[in-house]
Amino acid sequence: MTNTMTDKALILDFGGVVTRTLFETHDITERALGLAPGTLTWRGPFDPATDPLWAAMQRREITERDYWTERTREVGRLLGEDWSDMKTFVQRARGAEPELVLRPETRDAIVAAHKAGIRLAILSNELDLFYGVAFRKRFPLIELFETIVDATYTNILKPDPRAYELVLSQLNLPREACVFVVTS
Repeated sequence: MTNTMTDKALILDFGGVVTRTLFETHDITERALGLAPGTLTWRGPFDPATDPLWAAMQRREITERDYWTERTREVGRLLGEDWSDMKTFVQRARGAEPELVLRPETRDAIVAAHKAGIRLAILSNELDLFYGVAFRKRFPLIELFETIVDATYTNILKPDPRAYELVLSQLNLPREACVFVVTS
């Protein structure tokens, strides 16, 4: 039976927390795009030695957006296509089967929190910008989230404190009643 307690919330980032990262899902990406297994070898933070571009970003020689722009172009070229924005990459790599990128541990935490009556929210920098509205609407468990604060629409990117304040305001909860799990 679901508890009706509404004075606590679990606020999750979407990319990297609710979903597995692109680094973790090369097999899914390769299958979705028709690439041979093992084509994508860059592993970012999971194996920096495989990813000089990631190392350049860590040294602040390029931004994270620069990193993903280059990876987007690179994957597009593998398909003989000209991809200029990350949205194309994410939607082509992940759009067909959203449930495959749901992080299993997070799925369990979402279900447990919901059953315990803990309110759920998403705080994301680019949910609809990268994944698209259609993906979000089909994503497993999305209906359990009371609110989604997405910088696609607010133009306030984490780690700007205003992003956190906005989700707290929408939940009408003080920060001490919430647990945030975010990647940035």
